Amino acid sequence: MRYDLLLQSLTPGAPFDSARVESLLVARGAKARPEGGHLWQLDFGAVEVHPLREGGQWIATEVRVPLSDRADLLREVVTKGLALASEAEVRFFDPQLGRELSKREEDAVAEQYLRTARYASDTLGMAEAMPMPAATETEGFQPTTKFALGVVAFFVLLYLLVNWMGDQLAGG
Repeated sequence: MRYDLLLQSLTPGAPFDSARVESLLVARGAKARPEGGHLWQLDFGAVEVHPLREGGQWIATEVRVPLSDRADLLREVVTKGLALASEAEVRFFDPQLGRELSKREEDAVAEQYLRTARYASDTLGMAEAMPMPAATETEGFQPTTKFALGVVAFFVLLYLLVNWMGDQLAGG
């Protein structure tokens, strides 16, 4: 699992200058991968960078950030991705948030990233790959269990009361 960000043209639908973005990535140390795309080594880790094609046309560049229980790498990607986007005259877009990014949105992106990492860890069983703090266990029954036991107890008492009243009426 990963968290994807996009470098795309400033105007939706306008041609994307992939050559300029790719040359700026290489100038920043991104290394071509044999299977395609680039590996961009940053201070807090590496991210994969791949072309996003639609109908054979290169429409954006994906920046694939691996999920983790810490957002250090993502914050670095946002900072350096925004600088690259500014120089390449493209926009840096977060599909999960559905909006173009700016420096002041770094916290919102980090929060969404951590939610995605928790979801992957908890729901998809990736706890070994991304250790997340264990949820604290509460003592006692869950509220729904308490409610169900209360309903059962009510009907048992009601049954006993009706039987007792029936015995009283039949005997008296």
